[in-house]
Amino acid sequence: MTPQPMASKADVYVGIDVSKRQLDLARSDDPNLLTVSNDAQGVRQIVELLRALGVTIIAVEATGGLEQRLLTALLEAQLPVALVNPRHVRDLAKGLGRQAKTDRIDARMLAEFARLAAPRLAAKPSEKQAELEALVTCRRQLLDLRTEQTNRRQQTTNATALRSIDAVLKTINQQIDKLDAQIAKLIESDDDLNQRGQLLRSVPGVGPVLSATTLAELRELGTTNPKKIAALVGVAPFNHDSGRFKGQRSIRGGRHSVRSALYMATLSAMRCNPVLRRFAERLRAAGKPAKVVIVAAMHKLLTLLNVMLRENLRWDQLNAVKNP
Repeated sequence: MTPQPMASKADVYVGIDVSKRQLDLARSDDPNLLTVSNDAQGVRQIVELLRALGVTIIAVEATGGLEQRLLTALLEAQLPVALVNPRHVRDLAKGLGRQAKTDRIDARMLAEFARLAAPRLAAKPSEKQAELEALVTCRRQLLDLRTEQTNRRQQTTNATALRSIDAVLKTINQQIDKLDAQIAKLIESDDDLNQRGQLLRSVPGVGPVLSATTLAELRELGTTNPKKIAALVGVAPFNHDSGRFKGQRSIRGGRHSVRSALYMATLSAMRCNPVLRRFAERLRAAGKPAKVVIVAAMHKLLTLLNVMLRENLRWDQLNAVKNP
């Protein structure tokens, strides 16, 4: 995000707070708040209003899926909408000394965030891109459920309860296998997704999970610079310095689902990928802690994937591979 230049009188910034039952809309040019129901009729009312108004940026807070209907409608209407991280909005509110939190205040802060932070605008995904994202999200949720049931099984001794948990785990595993097949079939059916997926899968250590996750949830890969892509994923180390004090740099934020898949792929690549293995060995020889080595390797792998998609290169065509 880059600082927003001073707004002109014609600029109108909008913030929409989303809850299960309602949508609260705040405008920078109007002190009044509009509240509508979070259903098809309410979304249609908001789209008609904003289309006629002509806005600069609409900030919608990510709320775990409750915002999806609104976001889709705004994108289909070709309105400038940004899906923003709620933590960033709360950080702004705290920085401005606004500790209270209500739906009305949240909507106002979202409009203020749109004005001050100039968040990146969302892009409308293709039909297959949206379907892929839904399948990948469903698979991840099933994995979380499987972990939950597995942990519960370890704490259960009753035979009847164990049989019930085992039946649930069997069903979950079957559904995950079906989703894996559907995801692979969907990627193969789309020329662009398939071509990008083949480039990613050419990397030793990169399997179908990281490939599908990045295709679904990191569309910026291959279209932006290394620093931005690292920040989007959350593997860019941030400074923690003040005066002469030099604190330890750390990573934070970013897209957790992509970072988790990248982490697992990096662990594999550090064993079977000669480039990543040599890179990790140099860092260990220099005395770097294990976590620092892994994060640095994640950063390097992500940077190489970004180059591959940008230049349309397979792994064996990269200079880092041909000239180690």
